[in-house]
Amino acid sequence: MRALVFRGPWDIAVEERQDPEAGPGEVLVEVLSTGICGSDLHGYTGENGRRFPGQVMGHETVGRVAALGPEVTGIAVGALITVHPVLSCGACPACAAGLDHRCPTKRIIGVDPAISAAFAELMVVPAANVVPLPENVPVEYGALVEPLAVGHHAVERGRCGSDDTVLVVGGGPIGQACALAVRRLGVTRIAVSEPHAGRRSLLDDIGVATMDPTAAALADQAAEVLGGAPTLVIDAVGSSRSLADALAVCAAGERVVLVGMHEPRVSVSAYSVSLEERSLVGSYCYTGTHFRETAAWVGSAPPELARLIEGRVSLVDAPEAFRALANGDDGSSKVLVLPDRG
Repeated sequence: MRALVFRGPWDIAVEERQDPEAGPGEVLVEVLSTGICGSDLHGYTGENGRRFPGQVMGHETVGRVAALGPEVTGIAVGALITVHPVLSCGACPACAAGLDHRCPTKRIIGVDPAISAAFAELMVVPAANVVPLPENVPVEYGALVEPLAVGHHAVERGRCGSDDTVLVVGGGPIGQACALAVRRLGVTRIAVSEPHAGRRSLLDDIGVATMDPTAAALADQAAEVLGGAPTLVIDAVGSSRSLADALAVCAAGERVVLVGMHEPRVSVSAYSVSLEERSLVGSYCYTGTHFRETAAWVGSAPPELARLIEGRVSLVDAPEAFRALANGDDGSSKVLVLPDRG
């Protein structure tokens, strides 16, 4: 099979590798489409130190079941599926509580260098991590389940309700996912702060109000667009600057969710938290339940999902796509890698 192999910072290339085979309890997947995630880009540039030479990355994926390993039942060859990337032990207290993403021994497809992941023509995954999709859903939507699940989990972590007024800081793929998750809960007062004009245009196209944080004070814009200070702010960037903005605009006594991971360390004004009694909540990844709930929603084929995809490349063209996205030459929000387009 062909696979996109990370060789080191700013170096990724297509290589021929042996076709994998499904073992006991595993499924062989023919990959149809895989999204390039921000974490993939940070790994590609060497920023996050979480990708290693020889690794095949990719975790936002959709495919078809190509073969079943021994002992696998209940899954049909040829079925359209996505893959829950978190591999947990299933026996620890976190797993027993349905919080598999907090499992102390978890491994994540696309992050663990020992797992050949989704930027390839084929991949092997545990049958328990296969999540079916309806045959009538646009195939590419399956590659959006993973980032959309991140947004769904962040919104749940913020205890979002239909009466909330919500501001999302950052309009990239995770910010878009958060905005859509908020809207699924019936929230009507929602806006996204995003300096990039192209991303504001995308959000406008899917019916989410936007504001440009470089144009005027965020608090003033929130008052105008939302009618007052937001009761829930979701930081989908994850920098000292974005978190400061989130805390500054959040109503007293309310909640800020930190889901973005742009910087591994951020500074926080203690007074912004303590004096106004704001709650700062972390959000990472998703539970298996939240992933499957998101897959079910994607399976209903919401029409706005088509607008989230702004680029498609073959495996052969993927190295140039990585380079262009990482250095800012390409401002596309979500780019998919399609193995069969080369």
